[in-house]
Amino acid sequence: MTIKPSERHRQLTVGEVAARSGVAVSTLHFYENKGLIQSERNRGNQRRYSREVLRRVAVIKVAQRTGIPLASIAEALSTLPQGRAPTAADWRRLSAGWKEDLDERINKLIGLRDQLNTCIGCGCLSMQDCPLRNPWDELSEQGPGPRLLDPVADAD
Repeated sequence: MTIKPSERHRQLTVGEVAARSGVAVSTLHFYENKGLIQSERNRGNQRRYSREVLRRVAVIKVAQRTGIPLASIAEALSTLPQGRAPTAADWRRLSAGWKEDLDERINKLIGLRDQLNTCIGCGCLSMQDCPLRNPWDELSEQGPGPRLLDPVADAD
């Protein structure tokens, strides 16, 4: 979709931003409340967004899909100048900062996955050591069986 030169500087309504970005109006309000995006108010006190907000919303959504917490996204976006869309160079810098965190979380998940074959339900059979949920078999004092995975046993 090509934008007419006369439309380039026209601000967008919240509904237009929602339609173009694929996020709900309530999500845009939430992002604004968290300081991730900004709007201005017109004379009728309605929100109006500059077009650069579309790129910011795209960055937010991609970062969220990779599991980056909103606080980290907000911190990263605060390093960008207001009034312009994030550039490819901005994205490389932001994503490089998130890559280390993602690598660390991936390694933790791989470790958990590799330990799953030794886990049989936290407390089951009085395991001496459960590296996932019941280190040092603390739950064995509550009785036999899977103390965290079996709601019937927990009701005893």
